Amino acid sequence: MKVSDILRVKGNTLFTVGPETRLDEAVNTMSEHDIGSLVVMTHGDLIGMLTFREVIRAVVKNGGSLGVTLVRSVMDDAPLTCTPETEIDEVRRMMLGRHARYMPVLDGRTLMGVISFYDVARTVVEAQDFENRMLKAYIRDWPVEEEASGTQTG
Repeated sequence: MKVSDILRVKGNTLFTVGPETRLDEAVNTMSEHDIGSLVVMTHGDLIGMLTFREVIRAVVKNGGSLGVTLVRSVMDDAPLTCTPETEIDEVRRMMLGRHARYMPVLDGRTLMGVISFYDVARTVVEAQDFENRMLKAYIRDWPVEEEASGTQTG
């Protein structure tokens, strides 16, 4: 299974923010749309990710407020990325290795979407459920072997 399979089910709604956006505006966008991340873009290129992790760090650093902090100063400027052709198992390993909850999907330099660890976990569980149903159906339809003729008696 590939990242493109997740994107096909998830749809292509993207939420982005510019690096000069105030953090309070970005947080409002995240809250309004009930999302945990924003892709930071400039001139059509991905330059970073803003997740609730960076927001919380900024709030703690600013003594409990967002102040006039800009997205540029708190974003992850080297986020993990993948392509639509990346296998889900590879994405899972990458996300676990970096403790990443969100991953932008790029086709060349074009942003195709963002997948979350939840998206990956849900896809894996659905694939396992499907496989289990197929195995159970196969076992239920297992042909009964005929008893061998001319069985020996003791």
